[in-house]
Amino acid sequence: MLKNGMLECSVCHSKLLSPSSKTISRAYDKHRSNVSSKNRALNVLLVFGDCFLVGLQPILVYMSKVDGSFKFSPLSVNFLTEATKVLFAIIMLLLQARQQKVGEKPLLSVSTFVLAARNNILLAIPALLYAINNYLKFIMQLYFNPATVKMLSNLKVLVIALLLKMIMKRRFSIIQWEALALLLIGICVNQLRSFPEGTTVLGLPIATGAYIYTLIFVTVPSLASVYNEYALKSQFDTSIYLQNLFLYGYGAIFNFIAIVGTAIFKGPGSFDILQGHSRATMFLICNNAAQGILSSFFFKYADTILKKYSSSVATIFTGIASAALFGHTLTINFILGISIVFISMHQFFSPLAKIKDEVPSGIEMMHAQNHRSKEVSILNMTAGANEDSNHRSEADERQPLLPM
Repeated sequence: MLKNGMLECSVCHSKLLSPSSKTISRAYDKHRSNVSSKNRALNVLLVFGDCFLVGLQPILVYMSKVDGSFKFSPLSVNFLTEATKVLFAIIMLLLQARQQKVGEKPLLSVSTFVLAARNNILLAIPALLYAINNYLKFIMQLYFNPATVKMLSNLKVLVIALLLKMIMKRRFSIIQWEALALLLIGICVNQLRSFPEGTTVLGLPIATGAYIYTLIFVTVPSLASVYNEYALKSQFDTSIYLQNLFLYGYGAIFNFIAIVGTAIFKGPGSFDILQGHSRATMFLICNNAAQGILSSFFFKYADTILKKYSSSVATIFTGIASAALFGHTLTINFILGISIVFISMHQFFSPLAKIKDEVPSGIEMMHAQNHRSKEVSILNMTAGANEDSNHRSEADERQPLLPM
């Protein structure tokens, strides 16, 4: 929004003289440091909820396996998850529409829906990436234990930071980059000697298979998260439940297409989306749906980095629950690795790690100097006009009111 020749953000109301990528990123950093206590409380609730749901997911996936394999189609779980989230978005939209005040643009009108669908078409891209990632989660669980899967997923933080730097011009301090490097070291410590010798994945050596799955497992959801945050925040005025309706609707469509494609190749018997499901898979569907809904609030009202770090904290919950329920051993590598992850998280969000304002570039300084010189000239002109008017008034006061 342009006001008095300056660009004003409609979200944080930051005024930018020269709206370059650096000034926008600097305004975002200032906005983050000035968030209200209400927003901080929301972030705390989001982190605690995300830790519980993300930490519980690998446990539920492991409990869904029978004799080391899945008796159900992972695509059916993903489709039912997206359908559950669509139903939730519709219910919340109806409740939000009932609470609208008189004079506000109706949420449920055809024109509002069509306009929002047109403006949020970009959500189809993260929906496709999430559909791929959700299927990969099941594949990873076939070859790695839950704690290992959770630690591997922590690599997403480093990839997301690089994507935020390249795509959204987000700035990070040196201390924050060191914290991300420390996170990578912690993950590597956990993975030392974690694979039995001679084990293979789809006929490939375990090292090669692990690298391929980890590369896809880390890159695809990282792209989805960054693109999802960009799409949600670019249409900030749109209701989050309406945006979720489009995001989850696209996800349901992509998963349904995958189910149809599987039925074509494997026969009509694989089209039964309820085949092989148990009570554990029903809990898994509910958990995945709640996790997806919570993630949308992270991406729109908080930060992608905060979302992934909160998922990293869930690693300790996953490890302890995995050891208690399934007898998986918590090795010294896991304990040291998760300790380093916690140190990395504390370092990244420490007040000392906050980035300081950079020295403005030559162009920005020239714009600022021109703006200041204009302000000074206006003030001088105003002061001169006041002095001139005062001088004239004093001269008029000394003159007699009546001719002598």
